[in-house]
Amino acid sequence: MDASTQNQTPTLSPAHKPNAQVWYRPVFSHDHGVYIMLLVSFLTGAAAAQQWSWVTTLALICAFCGFQAEHPWALQIKQRRSLKPRFLFWGSLYSSVAGAIALYLYWLQGAWSPLLWIYLGAIAAFLIDVVSVFFREQKSALNELITFAAVCLCAPLAYTVTTGSFTISVLGLWILNTLFFSSAIFTVKFRKDKSHSVMPSLVYHAIATLAVTGLWSIGWLSPITALSFGVVLLKYGIIFFKRDWYCTTNIKYVAMLETGSALLFLAVATLSLLPAYR
Repeated sequence: MDASTQNQTPTLSPAHKPNAQVWYRPVFSHDHGVYIMLLVSFLTGAAAAQQWSWVTTLALICAFCGFQAEHPWALQIKQRRSLKPRFLFWGSLYSSVAGAIALYLYWLQGAWSPLLWIYLGAIAAFLIDVVSVFFREQKSALNELITFAAVCLCAPLAYTVTTGSFTISVLGLWILNTLFFSSAIFTVKFRKDKSHSVMPSLVYHAIATLAVTGLWSIGWLSPITALSFGVVLLKYGIIFFKRDWYCTTNIKYVAMLETGSALLFLAVATLSLLPAYR
């Protein structure tokens, strides 16, 4: 065998390409925290509606696909020097499914449905995220706040799709979910930088607590629903007083803390929203 033959690189057929290069291999977001946020927000909205129908299930599929669509598009933008068929295919598929369901749900409710404003908010957040990814600012606190607020639109989405209406209390529920989950934006920075100042997190939680108290005082949240925000204050207290543990412990324990607090928040919030048992 001569040297030229030895240096030849075999060409792989599509069937033998590594899985990462196969265009039809599904692309899923690995941000498991957002899955929890999406589900908890949606369930609080469904609890406020006090019912679940087939259109509620459609709305959940729409929200899930809308969230999944962001991931392949973001990956493609990050690798904008070359087009990646896999990212383009799955980004288009998720977007098409989410868009088709969204339009169908809007058609069911008729023109000028409150769903229009929810959709516009989600689209605006998506465009802001695309620009942030392009300029490599997707991890900024502001962009993460906007992203979390967009995901928490699942609460009014579930309520509006199920009941066909929109109320001030549902707006308050969306703000409550956003404030609850946005806490992680400030606490996770302790793990990234052990010398990170505690002041931003203290200011955020103080403002968020005042905001939730204000929502309760003007009647946008019931007292018990507002008290569910106390779960995040408890979580923050654990992190604040156990910073050394939080910064060095295995990530699975951090995930358990975040998931546990989210489920406790869900339990308190939904019980306060569901009708009283008779």
